[in-house]
Amino acid sequence: MSNTPTPHNSAKPGDFAKTVLMPGDPLRSRFIAENFLEDAELVNNVRGIQGYTGTYHGTRVSVMASGMGIPSIGIYSYELFQFYDVENIIRIGSAGAISDELELRDIVAGIAASTNSNFADQYDLPGTYAPACSYSLLKLADRTAERLGIPLKVGEFLSEDTFYSDSHSLAEWQKMHNVLAAEMESAALYMNAARAGKNALALCTISDCPLRGLSLPSEDREKTFTQMMEIALETAVALE
Repeated sequence: MSNTPTPHNSAKPGDFAKTVLMPGDPLRSRFIAENFLEDAELVNNVRGIQGYTGTYHGTRVSVMASGMGIPSIGIYSYELFQFYDVENIIRIGSAGAISDELELRDIVAGIAASTNSNFADQYDLPGTYAPACSYSLLKLADRTAERLGIPLKVGEFLSEDTFYSDSHSLAEWQKMHNVLAAEMESAALYMNAARAGKNALALCTISDCPLRGLSLPSEDREKTFTQMMEIALETAVALE
C-alpha cells in the first residue's frame, strides 16, 4: 500500500526532486518558485504549505515550506525523506542572533543544533543525541558561498520549542560561544535525516537580534533573503 498522498501532502510519487529547499514560510516558498525556478509547478498546497518543483540552471529542484516549529518540520521532512524519495533537504530559514558577532542579514550554516525539545525521546537512545548536519552538504554550501562571494558563518543553532518564553535563557546560551543563533526547526530536520540515512543542512539568515532589540519586518523575511536562497540553489546544482 502506498504511503502517498499523505494527510499533509497531496503530491504524487516523483513530484519532488531529490533535493528540496525548505523555508519555514509558504510565501517564501512561492517567492523562490516565482523568481528563481523555471517551469515551476505547484505539487502540494495542503494547508497552504506551497510545494513547487521546477528547474534551476537545468537542475530539477523542489521548494516546500515547513511551517513553524519542530513538530511541523518533523512531519514534512519525515514524509519527504521516507515517502517521496527525497535525498537532501536544505532548510533556508530565519534565526535570531545569540552571538554579539552576528548582525542582521548575516547568513549562518548550522553544523549542529542544540535543543530543548524532546523530539529525540522517540528513538529510545541510551544517551543524549547530538543533532548535526550532513558534512557533505555543509562542505558544498561553504564552497558555494565562497565562489559567490557571500560571507557564510558556521556554528551551532539552538532549536527551541518556544518563541515566547518566561525563562529568558538566551543570555545563558550566549555563554556557549559556538551557539550562534536561535531558531525552531533544525534539530528535528537533522534527526529525521539521520534516522532515514539522508542528508540535511540548515542555512539561516539573521532576522532579529533579540538581546539587542533589533528585527526585520516580515516582508523582508519573505522577499529579501536572496543570498541565502542563491547559496542553497547553487548547492543543489552542485549535488547533481
